[in-house]
Amino acid sequence: MMKKNDTLLIYAPVPLYRDNNGELLIEQQAVNGLRLWAKNFTSVIVMMPLSCDPPPKGWIQMSAVEGELDRVRIEPLPMSYRPDQFIKTFSSTKRRIAELIIEAQFLSFAIGGLFGDWGAVACHVAHRMKRPYAVWTDRVESEVTRQAATVGPFKKRLKARLTYKPMALLERLVIRRSSLGLFHGRETYETYAPYMRGPKEVVHDIHLAATDHIDMTSLINKAKQVADGQLRLLYVGRADPMKGPFDWIDVLQSLSKQGIRFHARWLGDGSERDEMLVRITQAGLQSCVEVPGFINDRQLILEEMRAAHIFMFCHLSPESPRCLIEALASGCPIVGYDSAYPRDLISKNSGGILVCRGDTAGLAKAIKKLNDNREKLSNLFIAAALDGKPFTDEAVFKHRSEVIKFNLL
Repeated sequence: MMKKNDTLLIYAPVPLYRDNNGELLIEQQAVNGLRLWAKNFTSVIVMMPLSCDPPPKGWIQMSAVEGELDRVRIEPLPMSYRPDQFIKTFSSTKRRIAELIIEAQFLSFAIGGLFGDWGAVACHVAHRMKRPYAVWTDRVESEVTRQAATVGPFKKRLKARLTYKPMALLERLVIRRSSLGLFHGRETYETYAPYMRGPKEVVHDIHLAATDHIDMTSLINKAKQVADGQLRLLYVGRADPMKGPFDWIDVLQSLSKQGIRFHARWLGDGSERDEMLVRITQAGLQSCVEVPGFINDRQLILEEMRAAHIFMFCHLSPESPRCLIEALASGCPIVGYDSAYPRDLISKNSGGILVCRGDTAGLAKAIKKLNDNREKLSNLFIAAALDGKPFTDEAVFKHRSEVIKFNLL
């Protein structure tokens, strides 16, 4: 039962943009998240950074979704990821955050970063005001940054080397001071829970409706049709180093050398896509591997997952990507590198196979075994769907809302 003054203030690092007419643009998926927050609170105030860059694909005008967000108020904050920008905007933004905290009954802030991390600033302001707050994160940002210090251009590596340790200290500070830890997936939970003095929860942040899950008829047909033919392998996500795109290609090259017939697709754009295309050509895989880039049609992506036999992933950093849950809900077993997050997702029904991180030979071997044993592969479709069944957007947002209300009263 919602209270009259049941207002939630959150910080969401998903950027806002403006079009040529000055109208705010918002990510389509963020609209669904805000709509679901508003279903569980009387009103929602969301702080989001405003970028001056041209908008990417997938962002839409606020005027097109105002009816869905009638109890949501969006408060743009300056995007200040450079130290000089952050110093310039710090005092005025901190004052604005304090004003918004006064308006709200419940506080939950996403953290991740160093300069320009208004979520961490909001945690500090709330602590100074003696207000309990929840902290939320979906990956170990300092560790991701530490790993970035070993790859890429020198300037980028130097920046990562200089920032990852202060970033880790900031993460631990705001988590220790928080009244509630909301950690997306087991990976982040196991990293950050030791620093929590108060309650903490494994939560999920997904945008799948119950109708987006594979239906039983389609699942049975998929299991029947996999008896022979080439394997259909899929990955959906950014083509950047932390996703292990070159490990992914190495596994495919190994499968090809073993004479396994397959067709693989990586859906997503990113810094490594051009190099991926070069390496695919060098490996002679152009006829069976596609990297079409970013696809904005969410339903098309779900259809690809339902059609795929294996969701093959090579994640190299501690994070909790939603794509693994989406694959399971589509009846597509997850086969890739082991870590706490995927291990937890398939703990009940074993809807996937995991190998040691970085073991491309082991991953290729696991996929070959599934290719050779199609009955086992078809059983994995059903196990995957069962592991994915509990995850719907309505359920996960309701769970997180209830945890916030119970612990932050």
